[in-house]
Amino acid sequence: MKNLKLYRSFVLALILTSVLLYAVEYLLLGDSGSIFTAFIGNLAFLPINVLLVSIIIHRLINDMERKNRIEKLNMVIGTFFSQTGTRLLGYFSEADPGIEEFRKYLIVKKDWSDREFADVSRRLKNYEYAIKVDLLDLEGLRDFLDHRNDSLLRLLENPVMLEHETFTELLRAVFHLTEELINREDLEGLPPSDLEHLEGDVKRVYGLLVYEWVAYMEYLKNNYPYLFSLSMRTNPFDREASPVVK
Repeated sequence: MKNLKLYRSFVLALILTSVLLYAVEYLLLGDSGSIFTAFIGNLAFLPINVLLVSIIIHRLINDMERKNRIEKLNMVIGTFFSQTGTRLLGYFSEADPGIEEFRKYLIVKKDWSDREFADVSRRLKNYEYAIKVDLLDLEGLRDFLDHRNDSLLRLLENPVMLEHETFTELLRAVFHLTEELINREDLEGLPPSDLEHLEGDVKRVYGLLVYEWVAYMEYLKNNYPYLFSLSMRTNPFDREASPVVK
Protein backbone atom coordinates (compact mmCIF):
# COMPACT_ATOMS: atom_id res chain seq x y z
CA MET A 1 0.00 0.00 0.00
CA LYS A 2 2.82 2.38 0.86
CA ASN A 3 4.52 1.70 -2.48
CA LEU A 4 1.24 2.32 -4.32
CA LYS A 5 0.80 5.71 -2.65
CA LEU A 6 4.37 6.61 -3.49
CA TYR A 7 3.82 5.59 -7.11
CA ARG A 8 0.65 7.70 -7.37
CA SER A 9 2.43 10.68 -5.85
CA PHE A 10 5.26 10.29 -8.34
CA VAL A 11 2.86 10.16 -11.33
CA LEU A 12 0.93 13.18 -10.05
CA ALA A 13 4.15 15.14 -9.57
CA LEU A 14 5.20 14.42 -13.18
CA ILE A 15 1.81 15.54 -14.55
CA LEU A 16 1.86 18.73 -12.49
CA THR A 17 5.41 19.46 -13.63
CA SER A 18 4.38 19.06 -17.26
CA VAL A 19 1.36 21.35 -16.82
CA LEU A 20 3.51 23.94 -15.07
CA LEU A 21 6.10 23.93 -17.87
CA TYR A 22 3.42 24.33 -20.53
CA ALA A 23 1.94 27.23 -18.55
CA VAL A 24 5.32 28.92 -18.35
CA GLU A 25 5.78 28.44 -22.10
CA TYR A 26 2.38 29.98 -22.77
CA LEU A 27 3.16 32.98 -20.57
CA LEU A 28 6.45 33.54 -22.36
CA LEU A 29 5.25 32.98 -25.95
CA GLY A 30 1.52 33.60 -25.76
CA ASP A 31 0.93 31.35 -28.77
CA SER A 32 -1.39 28.55 -27.75
CA GLY A 33 -1.62 27.19 -31.34
CA SER A 34 2.12 26.57 -31.59
CA ILE A 35 2.17 25.05 -28.12
CA PHE A 36 -0.70 22.71 -29.00
CA THR A 37 0.96 21.69 -32.30
CA ALA A 38 4.20 20.92 -30.48
CA PHE A 39 2.26 18.95 -27.86
CA ILE A 40 0.60 16.79 -30.55
CA GLY A 41 3.97 16.21 -32.22
CA ASN A 42 5.54 15.11 -28.94
CA LEU A 43 2.54 12.93 -28.19
CA ALA A 44 2.82 11.22 -31.59
CA PHE A 45 6.47 10.39 -30.97
CA LEU A 46 5.79 9.14 -27.42
CA PRO A 47 5.07 5.46 -28.35
CA ILE A 48 8.34 5.26 -30.33
CA ASN A 49 10.20 6.92 -27.45
CA VAL A 50 8.72 4.46 -24.96
CA LEU A 51 9.61 1.55 -27.26
CA LEU A 52 13.24 2.64 -27.64
CA VAL A 53 13.69 3.30 -23.93
CA SER A 54 12.03 -0.04 -23.05
CA ILE A 55 14.32 -1.97 -25.40
CA ILE A 56 17.44 -0.31 -24.01
CA ILE A 57 16.40 -0.77 -20.37
CA HIS A 58 15.32 -4.36 -21.02
CA ARG A 59 18.69 -5.11 -22.64
CA LEU A 60 20.61 -3.54 -19.77
CA ILE A 61 18.59 -5.44 -17.17
CA ASN A 62 19.05 -8.74 -19.04
CA ASP A 63 22.80 -8.16 -19.31
CA MET A 64 23.05 -7.42 -15.58
CA GLU A 65 20.98 -10.49 -14.67
CA ARG A 66 23.02 -12.69 -17.00
CA LYS A 67 26.27 -11.43 -15.48
CA ASN A 68 24.95 -12.13 -11.97
CA ARG A 69 23.87 -15.65 -13.00
CA ILE A 70 27.29 -16.36 -14.49
CA GLU A 71 28.97 -15.15 -11.29
CA LYS A 72 26.77 -17.37 -9.12
CA LEU A 73 27.27 -20.32 -11.46
CA ASN A 74 31.04 -20.02 -11.37
CA MET A 75 30.95 -19.74 -7.57
CA VAL A 76 29.14 -23.10 -7.53
CA ILE A 77 31.64 -24.58 -9.99
CA GLY A 78 34.51 -23.26 -7.87
CA THR A 79 33.02 -24.93 -4.79
CA PHE A 80 32.80 -28.22 -6.67
CA PHE A 81 36.43 -28.14 -7.78
CA SER A 82 37.79 -27.06 -4.38
CA GLN A 83 35.89 -29.80 -2.55
CA THR A 84 35.73 -32.61 -5.08
CA GLY A 85 36.78 -31.98 -8.67
CA THR A 86 40.49 -31.31 -8.23
CA ARG A 87 40.95 -34.44 -6.08
CA LEU A 88 39.08 -36.53 -8.65
CA LEU A 89 41.37 -35.26 -11.40
CA GLY A 90 44.32 -36.41 -9.31
CA TYR A 91 42.76 -39.85 -8.85
CA PHE A 92 41.91 -40.33 -12.52
CA SER A 93 45.00 -38.87 -14.14
CA GLU A 94 47.21 -41.29 -12.22
CA ALA A 95 45.22 -44.15 -13.74
CA ASP A 96 45.42 -42.72 -17.27
CA PRO A 97 48.19 -44.53 -19.18
CA GLY A 98 48.40 -41.79 -21.81
CA ILE A 99 48.53 -38.79 -19.48
CA GLU A 100 52.30 -38.31 -19.72
CA GLU A 101 52.03 -37.38 -23.39
CA PHE A 102 49.17 -34.98 -22.70
CA ARG A 103 50.20 -33.60 -19.30
CA LYS A 104 52.26 -30.76 -20.80
CA TYR A 105 49.13 -29.24 -22.36
CA LEU A 106 47.41 -29.05 -18.98
CA ILE A 107 50.13 -27.16 -17.10
CA VAL A 108 48.26 -23.85 -17.21
CA LYS A 109 50.44 -20.74 -17.07
CA LYS A 110 49.63 -17.21 -15.95
CA ASP A 111 50.53 -15.78 -19.36
CA TRP A 112 48.15 -18.03 -21.31
CA SER A 113 45.98 -16.21 -23.83
CA ASP A 114 42.41 -17.04 -24.83
CA ARG A 115 43.86 -18.66 -27.94
CA GLU A 116 45.95 -21.07 -25.87
CA PHE A 117 42.94 -22.07 -23.76
CA ALA A 118 40.95 -22.62 -26.95
CA ASP A 119 43.78 -24.77 -28.35
CA VAL A 120 43.78 -26.97 -25.22
CA SER A 121 39.99 -27.32 -25.36
CA ARG A 122 40.29 -28.43 -28.98
CA ARG A 123 42.93 -30.99 -28.06
CA LEU A 124 40.74 -32.30 -25.25
CA LYS A 125 37.93 -33.04 -27.68
CA ASN A 126 40.30 -35.23 -29.69
CA TYR A 127 42.01 -36.86 -26.73
CA GLU A 128 41.38 -40.56 -26.22
CA TYR A 129 40.61 -40.78 -22.52
CA ALA A 130 41.76 -44.08 -21.09
CA ILE A 131 41.53 -45.42 -17.56
CA LYS A 132 43.09 -48.57 -16.18
CA VAL A 133 40.75 -49.34 -13.34
CA ASP A 134 43.28 -51.69 -11.75
CA LEU A 135 45.45 -48.62 -11.13
CA LEU A 136 42.65 -46.99 -9.14
CA ASP A 137 42.07 -47.36 -5.42
CA LEU A 138 38.39 -48.15 -5.85
CA GLU A 139 37.68 -48.36 -2.14
CA GLY A 140 39.38 -45.02 -1.51
CA LEU A 141 37.49 -43.49 -4.43
CA ARG A 142 34.20 -44.89 -3.13
CA ASP A 143 34.79 -43.50 0.37
CA PHE A 144 35.83 -40.11 -1.04
CA LEU A 145 32.70 -39.79 -3.18
CA ASP A 146 30.43 -41.16 -0.48
CA HIS A 147 31.59 -38.50 2.00
CA ARG A 148 30.84 -35.76 -0.55
CA ASN A 149 27.51 -37.12 -1.73
CA ASP A 150 25.43 -34.60 0.26
CA SER A 151 27.42 -31.59 -0.91
CA LEU A 152 27.19 -32.79 -4.52
CA LEU A 153 23.44 -33.19 -4.15
CA ARG A 154 23.12 -29.60 -2.94
CA LEU A 155 25.08 -28.43 -5.96
CA LEU A 156 22.77 -30.33 -8.30
CA GLU A 157 19.70 -28.85 -6.60
CA ASN A 158 21.00 -25.31 -7.07
CA PRO A 159 18.77 -23.56 -9.68
CA VAL A 160 21.73 -21.86 -11.35
CA MET A 161 22.77 -25.29 -12.64
CA LEU A 162 20.05 -24.96 -15.27
CA GLU A 163 22.30 -22.38 -16.94
CA HIS A 164 25.11 -24.86 -17.56
CA GLU A 165 24.10 -28.11 -19.24
CA THR A 166 27.58 -29.61 -19.54
CA PHE A 167 28.40 -29.07 -15.87
CA THR A 168 25.04 -30.55 -14.88
CA GLU A 169 25.90 -33.56 -17.04
CA LEU A 170 29.22 -33.84 -15.17
CA LEU A 171 27.43 -33.87 -11.80
CA ARG A 172 25.05 -36.58 -13.03
CA ALA A 173 28.00 -38.66 -14.19
CA VAL A 174 29.69 -38.26 -10.79
CA PHE A 175 26.48 -39.30 -9.01
CA HIS A 176 26.17 -42.35 -11.22
CA LEU A 177 29.76 -43.40 -10.52
CA THR A 178 29.17 -42.90 -6.80
CA GLU A 179 26.08 -45.11 -6.87
CA GLU A 180 27.90 -47.79 -8.87
CA LEU A 181 30.69 -47.94 -6.28
CA ILE A 182 28.46 -47.72 -3.20
CA ASN A 183 26.22 -50.54 -4.41
CA ARG A 184 29.17 -52.95 -4.51
CA GLU A 185 29.85 -54.20 -1.03
CA ASP A 186 33.19 -55.70 -1.99
CA LEU A 187 35.37 -54.04 -4.63
CA GLU A 188 38.03 -56.74 -4.41
CA GLY A 189 38.01 -59.56 -6.93
CA LEU A 190 35.48 -58.06 -9.32
CA PRO A 191 35.14 -59.95 -12.62
CA PRO A 192 36.73 -58.40 -15.74
CA SER A 193 33.31 -57.58 -17.20
CA ASP A 194 32.42 -55.51 -14.14
CA LEU A 195 35.80 -53.77 -14.08
CA GLU A 196 35.28 -52.84 -17.73
CA HIS A 197 31.89 -51.39 -16.82
CA LEU A 198 33.42 -49.27 -14.04
CA GLU A 199 36.16 -48.13 -16.41
CA GLY A 200 33.47 -46.76 -18.71
CA ASP A 201 31.82 -44.87 -15.83
CA VAL A 202 35.14 -43.40 -14.71
CA LYS A 203 36.09 -42.39 -18.27
CA ARG A 204 32.77 -40.56 -18.63
CA VAL A 205 33.43 -38.51 -15.50
CA TYR A 206 37.09 -38.01 -16.39
CA GLY A 207 36.43 -36.57 -19.85
CA LEU A 208 33.75 -34.16 -18.67
CA LEU A 209 35.79 -33.19 -15.63
CA VAL A 210 38.97 -32.23 -17.52
CA TYR A 211 37.02 -30.13 -20.02
CA GLU A 212 35.15 -28.23 -17.29
CA TRP A 213 38.36 -27.73 -15.32
CA VAL A 214 40.09 -26.03 -18.25
CA ALA A 215 37.07 -23.78 -18.82
CA TYR A 216 37.00 -22.84 -15.14
CA MET A 217 40.74 -22.09 -15.14
CA GLU A 218 40.23 -19.71 -18.06
CA TYR A 219 37.40 -17.98 -16.18
CA LEU A 220 39.59 -17.53 -13.10
CA LYS A 221 42.49 -16.16 -15.14
CA ASN A 222 40.28 -13.54 -16.77
CA ASN A 223 38.34 -12.55 -13.65
CA TYR A 224 40.06 -13.58 -10.39
CA PRO A 225 43.87 -13.62 -10.63
CA TYR A 226 44.34 -14.51 -6.94
CA LEU A 227 42.11 -17.59 -7.25
CA PHE A 228 43.83 -18.48 -10.51
CA SER A 229 47.20 -18.30 -8.75
CA LEU A 230 46.14 -20.88 -6.16
CA SER A 231 44.61 -23.11 -8.85
CA MET A 232 47.91 -23.09 -10.75
CA ARG A 233 49.77 -24.00 -7.56
CA THR A 234 47.41 -26.92 -6.92
CA ASN A 235 47.16 -28.10 -10.53
CA PRO A 236 46.44 -31.88 -10.32
CA PHE A 237 48.31 -32.46 -13.59
CA ASP A 238 51.50 -30.72 -12.46
CA ARG A 239 53.74 -33.06 -10.47
CA GLU A 240 55.78 -30.09 -9.26
CA ALA A 241 52.75 -28.07 -8.13
CA SER A 242 52.80 -26.82 -4.54
CA PRO A 243 50.49 -24.42 -2.70
CA VAL A 244 53.61 -22.91 -1.13
CA VAL A 245 54.65 -19.73 -2.92
CA LYS A 246 58.29 -19.93 -3.89
